[in-house]
Amino acid sequence: MKEKRLTAIVSVLCISVIWGTSCSTKQDTEALRAEALAIHNRVLTVDTHSDTPLRLLREDWDIGERHDPSHRGSGKIDLPRMVEGGLDAEFFAAFVGQGERTSEGYSRAKERAMQMLDAIRKMCGDYPHLVEMATSPDDAYRLEKEGKRAAFIGMENGYPIGKDLSLVKEFYEKGVRYITLCHGGDNDICDSSTDRNNPEDNGLSDFGKKVVAECNRLGIMVDISHVSDKSFSDVLKATKAPIIASHSSVRTLCDHPRNLSDEMIKALASNGGVIQICFVSSFVKETKPNPEREKALDALREKYGPRREIKDEAVLEKMREEYMEVYENYPRERATVEDLIDHVDYVVKLVGVDHVGFGTDFDGGGDIEGCSDVSELPNLTVELVRRGYSEEEIRKIWGGNLMRVFRKVVEVAEK
Repeated sequence: MKEKRLTAIVSVLCISVIWGTSCSTKQDTEALRAEALAIHNRVLTVDTHSDTPLRLLREDWDIGERHDPSHRGSGKIDLPRMVEGGLDAEFFAAFVGQGERTSEGYSRAKERAMQMLDAIRKMCGDYPHLVEMATSPDDAYRLEKEGKRAAFIGMENGYPIGKDLSLVKEFYEKGVRYITLCHGGDNDICDSSTDRNNPEDNGLSDFGKKVVAECNRLGIMVDISHVSDKSFSDVLKATKAPIIASHSSVRTLCDHPRNLSDEMIKALASNGGVIQICFVSSFVKETKPNPEREKALDALREKYGPRREIKDEAVLEKMREEYMEVYENYPRERATVEDLIDHVDYVVKLVGVDHVGFGTDFDGGGDIEGCSDVSELPNLTVELVRRGYSEEEIRKIWGGNLMRVFRKVVEVAEK
């Protein structure tokens, strides 16, 4: 009887310890999250890349409305969800895919780019109480205090410039503050990291050197996301100002040509620049092959042929929808918030906390478990706090580093 009583007492004590530990862990988690959210609200938060302007061109989608993230076609960013996610500044990318390097191709690309630039400005005109155009670091900090979102403009792919150097200034006057020199294909500025049509990497062209110099002169940040390794090296030799990788990740952690090697990250840091970690899962974590998905993708490639040869925007939109369906039917294994912050940790250990930030690539493929849309951005800050980053370090990562580079680019231009 005494032994049974003793066993019962021990059992109760064990349950009490487990319950107490569970409660303590829950309280600790809630306290950490509360601390992280407070930091997230205090610091300037900047995302250096989204492809949302593609949605701005659609008549059936309104960025001023909140779209349910669980619904197909909701997109990753809208103004109400930017408020929910505590995102202060977004670089909306005017993206034009690489097409024919002909006068007709350049004309179409410029027209498409201008449509997106106008759409971004229209957004600000339609919702002046929520968002305002921004062209300088001071604008970002001012608008943060006013409780508005700052809408910066980046241009993804220098293809719309064609061979006309004067267009760099024209795009600057339209609000463009960084130019991603190329995209998925080689252009007249430089070679791409993912173009396999020409096996030789020719790097930055003579015209490309002039584009870099003109960006330096005007105060446009030069973005080396998407460029080939030789193009990257050539840009560093040509530029007089720090450069950025607006949405790239670490090649050592995920071996993809779109990512930067350790040597490239070190060179970027020596230049004073910053790498903004990209949220595309295949750039964050290597995933298992899916033969059925690849078969479906091969069928689409055969159906549509090379993207650069498609001139009809309606056909391009249909192609994008069909590709999206394939990825929905055969979903990829998604990287997690923890996987993404591993890339931040790696850069910090390699070159220090002054050279890393976030470039989501939302609405352009960015999508990770735990941060699938802009409303979930605070989860990144929670993970940073969990790993021991201080508020000052988090301030740098979320926007301080990018704004430092931006200021230096403007300073070089003013000289």
